[in-house]
Amino acid sequence: MTRRTRRNHTAAFKAKVALAAVKGDKTLTELAQQFDVHPNQITQWKSQLLEGAAGVFGSGASSADAAPVDLKALHAKIGELALENDFLEGALIKAGMLSAKR
Repeated sequence: MTRRTRRNHTAAFKAKVALAAVKGDKTLTELAQQFDVHPNQITQWKSQLLEGAAGVFGSGASSADAAPVDLKALHAKIGELALENDFLEGALIKAGMLSAKR
């Protein structure tokens, strides 16, 4: 018997299978045949869905606090890019590849 190559399923596919399992209309075996995955995999995806479901209804403030933004670094980067653009614009004007009317 030959081994099947490892497959990577998309998040949308996993969600579709897990939601079908949560509905309970079909048995795990029927779902496994329908979606061509192992029943244990469906069970794992279903439990991951149920564990993460609380995050869907969580407050939006907690996600904003998770990634603090360093404004000084962003302003420095903006300044650096503006300087670079000015330099390149001047070089292109001198080379005759850009009109000075901008």
